[in-house]
Amino acid sequence: MDFNSQPAPEPRRSGKQELTNMNPALEYHQLQNRRQFFRGAGLKVGGIALAQLLSQRALAAEPAVTGNIHPALPDLPHFAPKAKNLIYLHMNGAPAQLDLFDYKPGLTKYFDQELPDSIRNGQRITTMTSGQKRFPVAPSKFAFERCGKSGIEMSELVPHMKGIADNITMIRSVFTEAINHDPACTFAMTGSEVPGKPSLGSWLSYGLGSESQNLPAFVVFTPTVKNPSQALFTRMWTSGFLPSKYDGVKLRSAGDPVLYVKNPPGVKPTDRRNMLDALGKLNQKTFERFGDPETQTRIAQYEMAFRMQTSVPELTDLGKETKATLEMYGPNAQKPGTYANSALLARRLVERGVRTVQILHRGWDQHGSLPKQIKEQCTDVDQPTAALIKDLKQRGMLDDTLVVFGGEFGRTVYCQGKLTRENYGRDHHPRNFCMWLAGGGIKTGVTYGETDDFSYNITRDPVHLNELNATILRCMGIDNHRFTFPFQGLDQRLTGVEEVNPIEAILA
Repeated sequence: MDFNSQPAPEPRRSGKQELTNMNPALEYHQLQNRRQFFRGAGLKVGGIALAQLLSQRALAAEPAVTGNIHPALPDLPHFAPKAKNLIYLHMNGAPAQLDLFDYKPGLTKYFDQELPDSIRNGQRITTMTSGQKRFPVAPSKFAFERCGKSGIEMSELVPHMKGIADNITMIRSVFTEAINHDPACTFAMTGSEVPGKPSLGSWLSYGLGSESQNLPAFVVFTPTVKNPSQALFTRMWTSGFLPSKYDGVKLRSAGDPVLYVKNPPGVKPTDRRNMLDALGKLNQKTFERFGDPETQTRIAQYEMAFRMQTSVPELTDLGKETKATLEMYGPNAQKPGTYANSALLARRLVERGVRTVQILHRGWDQHGSLPKQIKEQCTDVDQPTAALIKDLKQRGMLDDTLVVFGGEFGRTVYCQGKLTRENYGRDHHPRNFCMWLAGGGIKTGVTYGETDDFSYNITRDPVHLNELNATILRCMGIDNHRFTFPFQGLDQRLTGVEEVNPIEAILA
């Protein structure tokens, strides 16, 4: 696709684009020249789209729909997708793989013994444990069992997830470079430790758009937790160098789900509609003068806010959900701001055409008192997560919805702090951790990758986080090598500039 053939006012992805100058000023003037040409030729696509929207004025009760408010790029998807929606369940703080999914029964004989130097092999550790005189092995105190026909091993901490073992692919060999939470979470969500890159959801919104006309293409939940030990950063769901209209929209855990969507007292829906029409005309004149794509973003955001006045209350009203469904998600399903409520709303969002839903659950940073804290965290997420998979499956939606579950890195086999049979802590461990995937494009009942007897090093089939991202893109019908955006002289990718390929062995 040649940039010069596109009528869109903002730069589109293409390997043939000429906007690869290292000089931002020159790049800007090149854009301006093209915009002036298009304007002179009468190709005012943004104005046409706006006119179409405004020609069918709507009341808040029934917003008008004209065309697709979240269109995909003209050449996407690259091939027939297996999944059309993504639900990403991010356990912020790094769940301990040894206590959840990477069973190492042989560690019991090493209790309180030094981690062998041959296993650690001089690898870096955090400053939180580098000063320890000892690195005693801490076996998991929790029982494991093989689950389902597949025999995937899972801990007693996740009894409900055991019931979905035959619906998932468990990857036990994920690794990353970052050893601290901020860069590791940034990498998990954006493919880079460097802030300023677009999040996965933003990339998908940019490339594939959304089927929803009345809800954002990318929605984020940050449910309340008992021990919110780690901060969340907006960079985990923002658009970076992509136009800001591809930002994730965060639904609040308390009060109105979205601030300022409701009309103020005394303001009628028709008043707001007239105001938006007038403001849209002013913004369109601004766009015609300066050609800034962010002006188009403002127009689209105002229009979406108007539509969300009715779509969001309908989304969050669970009155039509059956008793059986609510019970399946657990006792907190109807409590706003909980993980269970977020999981249920995630299903309702993808049911309504939203492309990407991201749930970020905090409290997994367990340097001490791990057995007590991880039990609390699992009680919070286990039943709703399993219910989400079952719910999607019974509705026929799992076939085209991809679900991802995991954290930013793993945790060490050696104890941080005081070690007893019943209590221990674990430090950060980027060398290996576990994640699982389910749904569209993914094989079922598969265990992929292996680690050594100490869950310290990968021994077979390593999976870098960007390989996981490439796999997600593949399921969504996108070739990660061809999916780029020109920025600062480089065709940027979600998966970075290195050669990265999907995990073919887990693709259905």
